[in-house]
Amino acid sequence: MNYQKRLEKILSYLKTKRKILFITTSNRWEDLSKLPKSTLLAKDIAKRLGKKAKLIDATKLEIFNCEGNVSDHDGNHCGPKHALLRDRVKNPSQCHRCWASINHPNDELWKISRELLKSDCVIFFSSVRWGQTNAIYQKLIERLTWLENRHSTLGEDNILRGIDAGLIILGQNWNGRVVLKTQRKVLGFFGFNTPKLLFLNWQYTKNYLDENPESYKNAFQKFLKDFGLKK
Repeated sequence: MNYQKRLEKILSYLKTKRKILFITTSNRWEDLSKLPKSTLLAKDIAKRLGKKAKLIDATKLEIFNCEGNVSDHDGNHCGPKHALLRDRVKNPSQCHRCWASINHPNDELWKISRELLKSDCVIFFSSVRWGQTNAIYQKLIERLTWLENRHSTLGEDNILRGIDAGLIILGQNWNGRVVLKTQRKVLGFFGFNTPKLLFLNWQYTKNYLDENPESYKNAFQKFLKDFGLKK
């Protein structure tokens, strides 16, 4: 695949949008010279889009684990009206309904939901670790379940209907295509529009047994070359 041409097509599409939210989820030790590949790519794309793009690094937020209210001994209690986050600053849309946000006053999921519900497009960026999206991406998706539950279980309107969603994932040697296919389906369940163009997988090698130290070094250089980026 010619990743630079693919990226140009994605950029052309995103330029037709009003307000775009980028959410990065790959973590690394605090060293700006060693940012995760997915974060580097997100920053480059956001810079090229200018003021219409906003980037949130989910790894820098205090986001508590999902409490699992979707399926407890009394049924499904995720996202009902009485789980409303009663704060006009954190929840200006009055749509954020999550028990974990109420039970943990310092929870910062609202920083994502507030921007998400103001956008007409959101792109998630994730690394692939052990054949799946990283733990922070998964935590975020689970915590956003009230958005899906609202229309699928509670029978209310789908407030994500007019929002496009995409996912760009970067991995080393295993399962990227399967991860991308699964997560596109997940975001479709949520109620987002999921145009195929906005889903992209980059994987250094198809050899899932390749754990050679040199491969990990070479992967970063190949990533920069494939996307036309500078270190």
